[in-house]
Amino acid sequence: MTYVIGTACVDIADKSCVAECPVDCIYEGNRTLYINPDECVDCGACKLICKVDAIYYETDLPEDQEQHLADNAAFFTMVLPGREQPLGAPGGATRLGAVGVDTPLIAAVPCRSGQPS
Repeated sequence: MTYVIGTACVDIADKSCVAECPVDCIYEGNRTLYINPDECVDCGACKLICKVDAIYYETDLPEDQEQHLADNAAFFTMVLPGREQPLGAPGGATRLGAVGVDTPLIAAVPCRSGQPS
């Protein structure tokens, strides 16, 4: 089981959850953040601090957010644009730094007004 970041984070990426995560498992794409399901310890600290209510426990995802369960995992298992291999479980977002790309699902989300793409 894991926590999942949904659509409300796209083009917002407040990042308060990143500082709160005790295991450094929240990674930065280009337009949103992703929780590594293999590194998450299900503590819920990220959900409690999220200012845009974008984080859900995987069994509590609203129907319109269910696609993000597979998408968050795909960020770590698929070969992302400009990369040669999947990220896997790199052992911490801080060490890796911003990845700078998103999954096809997030890349296809229309940009929020006034936000960069």
